[in-house]
Amino acid sequence: MTMDLLRTNYHWRNRYLLMRHGHSQANAQQKIISSPERGLTNYGLSEQGEQQLVDVLAQWRWPEPTRVVHSDFLRTTQTAARVAAAFALNMQKEERVRERHFGELDGQTDSYYPEVWAFDAQSADHTQWHVEPVSRVAARMCAALDALEQCFEGETVLVVSHGDPLQILLTALAGKPLTQHREQPALLPASITLVGG
Repeated sequence: MTMDLLRTNYHWRNRYLLMRHGHSQANAQQKIISSPERGLTNYGLSEQGEQQLVDVLAQWRWPEPTRVVHSDFLRTTQTAARVAAAFALNMQKEERVRERHFGELDGQTDSYYPEVWAFDAQSADHTQWHVEPVSRVAARMCAALDALEQCFEGETVLVVSHGDPLQILLTALAGKPLTQHREQPALLPASITLVGG
């Protein structure tokens, strides 16, 4: 990665609220939905996810966002729309913060996740089951943030993405080996992590 963001002394131009989408229909059905073919128009928020967003917005304790950037999957778009509406903001789609593609496991049971993560812990470049390598996810997620850093200054940007990509991004920003992305606590649906500023 060539990202300036990865320097430990990096001075952030903006603040970022990294948000995982609310509980989704894919979560409820315990399915891996990682391809645009399945995820762009299907598997939006579940009733539980909708309620999570009501609760998050009612108890908002983060800086107020000035921009909303989101993965174009349905579950992230719906999550971003709820927050954007609450703060009267427009939304910007960003394909680089999409879900990690899980290759041959797309559409299968999410019980495969631990097996993928076990391979992740051995190599950030593995492509078992044709999954998107952790290293590639980190590169595109960092590139998305870097582009926002180049375009804006003094903003508070809400970035709505997915569990694995956000954990991989946070691992990269912390300067830790990408093989350790599952060693930090899992990001819960509708959770928000503040970075920068």
